Amino acid sequence: MQEPSSENNGRGEGPVLFEATLYPHRSLSPRGFGLLMACVAGFSFAAGLLFTSLGAWPVMGFFGLDVALFYFAFRYNYRAGKLAETIRLTRDDLVVRRIHPNGRVQEWRMQPYWLRVDWTPQTEELGAPPAEVRLSSHGRSIGIGRFLTDDERASFSAALQTALARCRSLPELA
Repeated sequence: MQEPSSENNGRGEGPVLFEATLYPHRSLSPRGFGLLMACVAGFSFAAGLLFTSLGAWPVMGFFGLDVALFYFAFRYNYRAGKLAETIRLTRDDLVVRRIHPNGRVQEWRMQPYWLRVDWTPQTEELGAPPAEVRLSSHGRSIGIGRFLTDDERASFSAALQTALARCRSLPELA
């Protein structure tokens, strides 16, 4: 999660009161991924050689298939990690911009004065609502931060609620 930053958003809407970019955490760096793949491939190759020397040469192909599946599973996971959600609060509106891994962009605008922020913790109950931060206003709502931990959701919600309270307390412009 990236914390609030800029002074002006460049669209003439006034100063940015709060801005955060949320993205999934990836604990394995690209270098770490390369090392992990090298270890898995090395182990599979050694095991495949052992089976080949024992006369079970077809097993070598299955070890190669395991390595390929492992690689593609990680690549898919890294691709999903490119999701990003940017939340920007100005005096006039709150903009949520979601950029999907395939490049598709979705944007929602809400009036901050009536905005309500709720967050749902992670539960193991079957049929429980998804763990997320829910922004609601005038019958519309959007869920954000499903990939965050409970602590991150609580921290983000508190920071956004503080910024909204500060926004609501600003004097009216004449």
